[in-house]
Amino acid sequence: DQASIGVEQINGVAATRGPGLIGALLVGFSFAKAFAFARNLPFAGVNHLEAHIYSLFLTDPCPEFPFIALVVSGGHTNIYHVSAPDQFELMGQTRDDAAGEAFDKVAKVLGLGYPGGPVIEKLAGTCDSEMISFPRTLLEADSFDFSFSGIKSAVARHIHEHPPASDIDIAQIAASFQAAVIDVLTAKLIRAAQAKNCTRIGVTGGVSANQHFVRHLSAAAKQHHMEVFAPHLSLCGDNAAMIAARGHTMIQNGTLCQLDHDVFSRSAG
Repeated sequence: DQASIGVEQINGVAATRGPGLIGALLVGFSFAKAFAFARNLPFAGVNHLEAHIYSLFLTDPCPEFPFIALVVSGGHTNIYHVSAPDQFELMGQTRDDAAGEAFDKVAKVLGLGYPGGPVIEKLAGTCDSEMISFPRTLLEADSFDFSFSGIKSAVARHIHEHPPASDIDIAQIAASFQAAVIDVLTAKLIRAAQAKNCTRIGVTGGVSANQHFVRHLSAAAKQHHMEVFAPHLSLCGDNAAMIAARGHTMIQNGTLCQLDHDVFSRSAG
């Protein structure tokens, strides 16, 4: 009875439409579409990356429009100018490895397992991050794109030339690698905010759970009279709440899916 009452109170359905793995997307999207059709409910197909940005609105305080948003994870490193609830201008993205992917690959060559982000962050907090100088790839002066393949290769080359002989050596590599990635992310975000005359920056996605990154970015932003927002740790990874939050706005605005709409594996651009 409680389940049926809950169903009767539903006023719309939302599911991830993409980007992502087609097989997984089809399962959830097809079920949600069929449920919405059977119950005659409005149905929104949510962009996974836009939903990550909406996780910022599930934590207090949250940013006001407009703001710069970074979606940073194992699969994406994208900067957006978010000027309204449905306005997401892609300013830059990774040209090769995503930041989270770089963390995972560096952790693998260090023998630290998967996922790499949490263990690298933990090790990085135990030693000096300036012991090893890894490259900070900023690309063209006017570009907001990212490239992390170079630092990944630099770490692998350093390990080959200077095999770590102790846990301290491994921690120093982890700390220096993390510092280089955070420096690049921070520099790009500050410049993007300046370019759009924004004073608010939001960071979302799995890598936004890295508290050293959030603290470093917040300190740099404060120097430019900017404020940084990040979701609660429980909302940094993929979660249903962010899909519901984005879907709610889409349903309110009438941005709905039709029965013939399908999932997609990659975002345009």
